[in-house]
Order: sequence, then C-alpha cells, then structure tokens
Amino acid sequence: MSAADAPDVVVAVSRYGRRTVHSGGTAPPPAVPRDTLRYEIGSASKTFTGLLLAQLTRNGPLTGGEPAAACLDPARRGAVPPAPSPTTPITLAHLVTHTSGLPALPAGFFVRALPAWRTNPYARYPDHRVIDAFLRHRPRHRPGTRWSYSNFGVAVLGHALAAVTGTPWEDLLTGQVLRPLGLDGTALRPAGGAVDATGHRRDGRTPTPALVTGGFQAAGAVRATPHDLLTFLEAHLDPAGSPLAGALEAVRRPVLRRGRGHREEHTMTWFRHPADGGPMYFHLGATLGQQAFLGFRPDTGTAVAALCTRRFRAHDPFVTAAYGLLAEE
Repeated sequence: MSAADAPDVVVAVSRYGRRTVHSGGTAPPPAVPRDTLRYEIGSASKTFTGLLLAQLTRNGPLTGGEPAAACLDPARRGAVPPAPSPTTPITLAHLVTHTSGLPALPAGFFVRALPAWRTNPYARYPDHRVIDAFLRHRPRHRPGTRWSYSNFGVAVLGHALAAVTGTPWEDLLTGQVLRPLGLDGTALRPAGGAVDATGHRRDGRTPTPALVTGGFQAAGAVRATPHDLLTFLEAHLDPAGSPLAGALEAVRRPVLRRGRGHREEHTMTWFRHPADGGPMYFHLGATLGQQAFLGFRPDTGTAVAALCTRRFRAHDPFVTAAYGLLAEE
C-alpha cells in the first residue's frame, strides 16, 4: 500500500481459501469500508469475457472458430454462424487471443474521443461505431499470425457473442458468468453514491468521473468488490467445484507463445509466467483513475486482487508490488 501511494488501496489475498484483506490509502477513509466498494478493473475485464467465450464454446452453440463478421450479421441474429472460410478469416478465437490483426483501437477513435479525453473518451464511441469500424476494417496481417493487444478486438468479440446468442451483453455475462459464480458485487455500469470507488488522476488528488465504456464493454467495463474478485480467482484455482468447471479449466491452458524465444505464454484470457512450482496467471487493468491487478497461482493455492484509485504510468510500483506478492513462495 505504501508503494501504491494512492487515495484508496485494497490488497486482497486468498491462500488455500483463507482470505486476508488489507486496505488503506492517502485519502481520509470513505463512508463505507474500502474493501466493500466496487472498483473499476479496466482491461482485467477481459478475463471475464474470455471465460464467457469458453463457457459458450463448451456448453453452447459455438466452437470459437466462427467468423466474427457472420456473427454480427443482423439477418443471423441468434443463429449459429457458418464455419470460417478464406473470405471471412477473423474468428472469435482470434479476437480473444489478440491475434486478429486489428489495431488497439479502431480508425477514427481518437478524433471522436479527443473532446472527452480527460473525462470519458470511450463514451463517445458507441456500439454501432465499434461494429461498423470492424466490418469496414482490412487487417494488415493475416489473422492468427501475430499477437498484438487490442481493446478493439475484444470489444468486437463482445458484440459478436451478444449478436449470435440474441442476448444483450450485460444479460449474457450476468447469466453465464456472474450469477453462476455468485458474484453479486460485480456489475458493468456505475451505480454512483457510496457503492463505487472514486478514481483519481496521476497526481493522486484530482478525482475522475466513473468510467463509461461505450461500445467497449467486453474490453473493460467490469467493476467489482475485492471479495468478488477473490471469489472469481478462487474458482480458477479450484475449477472442479464450480458450475463453470470446464470453462475454468479451458482458460488455464496455454494457447500461444510469443516474444523472444517464445517464452511469453498466453491462455485464452491470462498472461502466464513460469515459476519454480508451476505457472502464475495474471492480468492488469487501468481506467482513467483506477488500476487493478488480478492473479492466481495453483502451485501455492494463492490468489491476489490488488486495487487502487490512482492512475500510474507504465512500470508503476503498484503493479510491481502486486506481482511480487503473487510470486512469493
């Protein structure tokens, strides 16, 4: 918490099911305990989206090989799309693994977002613009050949899953993931009041408005309490006892390698690093005023959910400290 130097900090750890939660910060304590607030987890929301895809491919109508453009066809709403072909190469699996060839953000995003860059830039790019930008885009690289992190790609995945199931995104994620795991303190939109934590800019003093993700819900809309995040991570540590057992096991399996010597491993949803006793899984997230670190390590039975209400630059001490906590034997 000292390393984070943020108005609000919560570090929640589970070790073989035994939880320890510490909270503090540089700001006066809020009206309710910090560990009961809902925090914006930003890009760590993608772990929820990936788990949803895994659940739909295991128990639903999908395989992951479906072309995203066919899923988004209004004439096929609620119908299973055809198998991929050379003319429709970007699949749902490409989108979730960041191998679609799409850029980080769609063309025209910055022009529309600039007037609200310091408040809510994503709110100016709604659902239909994300979908239209995808259907017009021509990838620079053949899908499946290069890894490049893309909020755009995961946002498109969310719209494709909602379209092919005929279910709004919020209802789909709630029904397939949040409710089965008992995540009552998790939501996809701000509630206001004392329920949600308030983020702050890099100075640690200037508050930021609650995040509105526009058409990028699947890429970064989740806000959750620390205890809900531990429940989510504990399910990954012990999939056998969960109603999503098959999907939880699937998102732990590595699906690609990249980087120098192909030492960087990725699953459908998690970054995967080696450790002496076995792999560590983690994902980071940041919004305009908050940051999150989620990680779990099966060999030590450890899960870590670290949250703070301040935006840092790259290689910040908050992430380093949280990663180091997960890496401890």
